[in-house]
Amino acid sequence: MQKFVEVLPDKQHLIARARALVVQKIQAAIEQRSLCTIALAGGSTPKPLYEALSEQSLPWEKIHVFWGDERYVSPDHPDSNQKMAREAWLDRVNIPSTNIHPMPTGAGKPAVDTDTHETELRTFFGVASPEFPVFDIILLGMGDDGHTASLFPHTEALGVRDRLVTVGNKSGQPRLTFTVPLINNARCVMFLVAGENKQSALKEIFATSANENNYPARLIEPQGEIWWLLDEAAGAAVNN
Repeated sequence: MQKFVEVLPDKQHLIARARALVVQKIQAAIEQRSLCTIALAGGSTPKPLYEALSEQSLPWEKIHVFWGDERYVSPDHPDSNQKMAREAWLDRVNIPSTNIHPMPTGAGKPAVDTDTHETELRTFFGVASPEFPVFDIILLGMGDDGHTASLFPHTEALGVRDRLVTVGNKSGQPRLTFTVPLINNARCVMFLVAGENKQSALKEIFATSANENNYPARLIEPQGEIWWLLDEAAGAAVNN
């Protein structure tokens, strides 16, 4: 694993750096493998990144978009990660609809939808169990409790090692989420973290030792690169 930590002056600089890095990784993947697979994060921090990416001139037909996690709501619900990314980015560019691969949430049973998406991922990547697909880029955020994707502290999802997708749980509310081993099989994982409220968790995540069940982002150790892009407010935890 190659680890890179960058502390940017503010959120605006963080987003600009993330945009440049994502574009670079997309172009490299297309040059090397003729397509790019990217999994998106939800939350407020990446939204301006998606807006910035919508202004780029990229070969959209060669880019396939997935999500690292999804709230168990309909695609038109205000809390939907898919809805946010479509409005900020995907609806603004000429990307084929077949290149967009949202997590399904319509079965009424989260476990059924995780099975469906697992099958979709394995079919797309041409990878049978027990192997794991390799994403080019997985974007992640981090909560002030140290969770990432929908891998929350002390939940069953943290221990799932034989699946690509599982059911996460936040205060009794189901989520769909990539599993730890799927995230860790990526070529590039990129954390975008902003805000002073993230300092406490970041101190534990960057500590020499700490309990991964308390701070799930510690579990993310990809085979490729990991980038931590932090604004100065969050990065004070790393610099001190």
